[in-house]
Amino acid sequence: MTTRLGALIMAALLVLYLALVGWRAVQFMATGEPIAIAMGVALLVLPLIALWALWRELSFGIRSQELVRRLDAEGGLDLQLPLMPSGRPERAAAVAALDGFRDAASAEPDSWRAALRLGLACDAAGDRRSARQAVRRAIELERTKR
Repeated sequence: MTTRLGALIMAALLVLYLALVGWRAVQFMATGEPIAIAMGVALLVLPLIALWALWRELSFGIRSQELVRRLDAEGGLDLQLPLMPSGRPERAAAVAALDGFRDAASAEPDSWRAALRLGLACDAAGDRRSARQAVRRAIELERTKR
């Protein structure tokens, strides 16, 4: 819950920052000076890119959380990995089990569940890039099944 609250606070602060930058961009363009107009246009383009990136990350977080909840409700969330006292899977065990999760995902290429489990295993093994790719794949697969 605190992670979600932190993300919402950061998103709100970013939106506030983007609004202030947008206002400054309008002020630059209102001067009529060519250099100031160019700066104003640049200040409008950069916030649009930032808003797109923010939306993309929030959307990824929301959708992946929904899929994790669904998988948990179905009883498929347990990766059968030994846990540390913190509750996180042991990294060495996750690395050792990663090939099994890859094989399972390859055996069921249209299963969002297998792709999500692979993503969770990659995350537990410390491979964040592969984890995000697998979770994005799970989101795409689940969306096409709807």
